[in-house]
Amino acid sequence: MEKFEDLLGKTLSSIVNKDNEELIFNLDNGEQCRLYHCQDCCEGVTIEEIIGDLNDLIGNPITLAEEIIHKQDINPDGVKIPEYQESFTWTFYKLATINGYVTIRWYGESNGYYSESVEFAPIIKEDK
Repeated sequence: MEKFEDLLGKTLSSIVNKDNEELIFNLDNGEQCRLYHCQDCCEGVTIEEIIGDLNDLIGNPITLAEEIIHKQDINPDGVKIPEYQESFTWTFYKLATINGYVTIRWYGESNGYYSESVEFAPIIKEDK
């Protein structure tokens, strides 16, 4: 799986939330993938909110897997953000099964020179 949308039709066996900095998706076929951000010097990207119950995504095929990104490079009128923060990005991940719907909202902020993106990638298991 290379894109978040590749989860469509897959069945999850579990989801592990690592301190709102990474989500590990375990699939029923043994594959694993993750949503995460490689932290750098002058930025921060974390899960701000999970709307819905992640357990609703377990055990049935995923019927919706969608990524929505909203990037803001300037401070909009009336919104107070820290002085050093010149850029921010909201990334929404929407997932659903027949049991329910979940939105995972990530928030990234920086001085404009660092990445605020969330990565989706397979976890490659090494043979021993």
